[in-house]
Amino acid sequence: MATPEPLPEPSNPIGIDGLEFVEYATSKPQEFGALLQKMGFAAVARHRSREVMLYRQGAMNLVVNSNDAAGATPVLSAMALRVRDAAFAHKHSLDLGAWDMPTRASAMELNIPGIHGVGESLIYFVDRYKDFSIYDVDFVFLNETNRNPPPLSGLHWFGVVQAIHNDRTADWRDFYENLFGFTELPRGQYFGVLPKGTLLESPCRKFYLQLIEPPPGSEEIHWEEGLVRVGLGAPDIPDATRALKERGIVFIDRGSVQPSDKGALTQVYLGGVTFELVVSHL
Repeated sequence: MATPEPLPEPSNPIGIDGLEFVEYATSKPQEFGALLQKMGFAAVARHRSREVMLYRQGAMNLVVNSNDAAGATPVLSAMALRVRDAAFAHKHSLDLGAWDMPTRASAMELNIPGIHGVGESLIYFVDRYKDFSIYDVDFVFLNETNRNPPPLSGLHWFGVVQAIHNDRTADWRDFYENLFGFTELPRGQYFGVLPKGTLLESPCRKFYLQLIEPPPGSEEIHWEEGLVRVGLGAPDIPDATRALKERGIVFIDRGSVQPSDKGALTQVYLGGVTFELVVSHL
C-alpha cells in the first residue's frame, strides 16, 4: 500500500472573506455618531432590543454599542470576520485553544458565535453577509434612509491596528496564523504613514492586521493591549483627505506624520479615536 502523501494545511482554514463589521463601545453615541458622519458614514439602522446603531459607508459596516459601554471615549471593542461557516469557524478556534465568548441572544436575535481577542475585545464569526445578512434579523432600518450609502472617495476597510505588550509579537502572530491562516509580510514592507510593528495579511488578502509593541524609551507610558484604530483604504489619498477636510476632519500635519500619497492620520477625537487612511486598491 502506498504511503499517503502529506498534504499541506489549508491556507484559509475557516474561509475568511473580509471584515463584516467593526464595533465601537461608547456611552456617548451621539457625539461619536457626529464624528462618523464627518468621516462619511451614515446611520442606517437601530438594533431591535439594544442601544446599538449601525453605520454604513459603501461595503463598510460600523456598529456603535452604547448598551455595554464603560466610558465616554469610544473604544474599538470587536471585529467580525466574514467566514464560510460560522459554527465551524467557532469550533475550529476553540479546538486550537481560543477562549469562548458565551452569547446570550434575546428573542428575535441571532446567536453570533465569537471568541475573545486581544485585551477586552471580541472576534465574531459571520456567515450571513450576502443576500440575507445579520442586519435583516437584528436591526430595524431607519425610514427614508439609503441602506447602502456610497463610499466617500472609494473608502473601504484596509485593516485594524492592535497594540500589544513587549515581546508579545510572536505570540499574537502565532494566534492569527494558526487559527485563521494570516501570514506575516516581509520586514520593511509597510503601508501608510506609520511604518512600524508587524503586518499580517489575511488569507483572503482583503485586509491586514498591524501588531505594535511599545516604542523604545516608552517605559513611562501606560500601554495596554487592545485594538487601537481602523485603517481605511482609498485609491487616491489626496482626494480622500481633501473630501474629508471639507467635511471638517482634521489631519495630523507635523514631523514624519503628515498627509502624503501613501496615507494620512486624523487628529485624536473624543479622547482617543483616530482614523488612518492608507492608499489601497483592494
